[in-house]
Amino acid sequence: AGSLFALLPARPVNLVTALAFFVSAVLMWRRHDEVDAKAADDGAVGFGRTFSTTFAVVFIAEWGDLTQLATAALQARYREPVIVFTAATVALWAVAAIAIALGNRLGAWIPERPLQFAAAGVMVVVAIALISGLLG
Repeated sequence: AGSLFALLPARPVNLVTALAFFVSAVLMWRRHDEVDAKAADDGAVGFGRTFSTTFAVVFIAEWGDLTQLATAALQARYREPVIVFTAATVALWAVAAIAIALGNRLGAWIPERPLQFAAAGVMVVVAIALISGLLG
């Protein structure tokens, strides 16, 4: 897959990545209303809903993420699937741990709704930067 990504022109890859960020922003913006309604009904969202939502958002966002393209390119270059997979996995775990720690702290200081809107806004800004050519 890494060899195939290297053959793709940068502009279409940036546009697909921007689309993934826009979709993630819309889902984050809209999902909040659904979660609010569900939480109001029974007071909790639950493990399954939390896990599936987190998995889906991260899974979709990672496909549009430039680090995934870089990981594919690294595999194409080094041809060491176990080492590249292990390094990419540990890096993703480290970034996730930092994000969770920061999210936990921010959640204690700032209400959830403004944080969610801010995250959606950041995704839109990144998408616009990708489309305009400022990123990528």
